[in-house]
This record gives sequence, C-alpha cells and structure tokens, in this order.
Amino acid sequence: MTEPTLDLSVVIPCLNEVETVGVCVEKALARMHARGIDGEVVVGDNGSTDGSQEAATQAGARVVAVPSRGYGNALYHAIRASRGRTILMGDADDSYDFSQTDRFYDEIQKGYDVVMGCRLPAGGGAVAPGAMPWLHRWIGNPALTGLARGLFRTPIHDVYCGMRAFTREAFEAMALKSGGMVFATEMVARAAQE
Repeated sequence: MTEPTLDLSVVIPCLNEVETVGVCVEKALARMHARGIDGEVVVGDNGSTDGSQEAATQAGARVVAVPSRGYGNALYHAIRASRGRTILMGDADDSYDFSQTDRFYDEIQKGYDVVMGCRLPAGGGAVAPGAMPWLHRWIGNPALTGLARGLFRTPIHDVYCGMRAFTREAFEAMALKSGGMVFATEMVARAAQE
C-alpha cells in the first residue's frame, strides 16, 4: 500500500460513467480546495469503454486501471493506490454529493475510524425523487439495515449507502476480501468487529 502523504483521498469506482464521473471529481476537488484540505481523487476504472478514464483525468483525477472486474475490486485497488491518511469512497454516477466531502473528513478528524453516510430520513438523509425504488426505500434497505444493526451492534441507518470515509489504518485492519458489491456490506461487518 502506498505511503500516506496527503490528508484525504477520494476514491471512486468506475465502469462506463463518462457522463458523470468528471462532475464527481470536480465537486470533490473543489470542496477540498475550498477548505484547504491537501487531497486527491483516485478513480478505480474497471475497464470502461466509453471514455470515462479521459473524463476523470481531464477533471483532475488520477486513474488506476483495475483489470479484475467488480465494484469491490475497483475500490480495493484504488484505495491501495491512494495516498491519503483518510479515504472517502463514493460512486461515479453522481448519486452522492461530493461537495459534502469535507463533512466526512471532519468527522474522521474527531477520532472516528469509519463514518457512514445515510440516504434515509431515519438517519438524517434524504432520498431524491426517483433515486431509489419504492421497495428498496421502504422495505429492503430498512429491513437489512435493522438486521445489520442487530447483528453487528452498530448505529448505522443505511447499510447500503456507498458514501463513507475511513482511516487508512481502519481499512488495513478490516482486511476486506470481496471483489463485488458485497465489499460495502463486508466493510460494515468488519468495521463493527474492530
């Protein structure tokens, strides 16, 4: 893993997100710049064929080519290549507001090892119209979040929120193995065990 030399690395997994990845990169960099946070954006590209790599680079990101397919693989390799003491992850589809990057960073600076975002009203979030299917919003996510809260004894409100921050040390301690979408759920389970 790369030696940390920056305050914050924003890590974005990407597969064919040419229309939105640049916007995500620009929002994150603008917020870090406005706050004076010494940081970077690293895009873990999973083999995009639509020009996503170029869009991310033009917006100011460093792109890491990840040959093994999967959401978890893209995140894992981008995190390993990042240089921040704090790492924030979020999706390339512009469904998360990267202009809030500093809010996560500030919570980590208070001494937390992992900070989870929340899209649901129960945790102070808000779901934009059309952003989440009705069944997921009112049944699936709340039920699975409740199960995770009970099993792992953790105060999360949205187990599937993909925007979260963590320290480099916490990431190393979690020793995540999942190459696919389960990566995010595994992170919640492992963080709760540490």
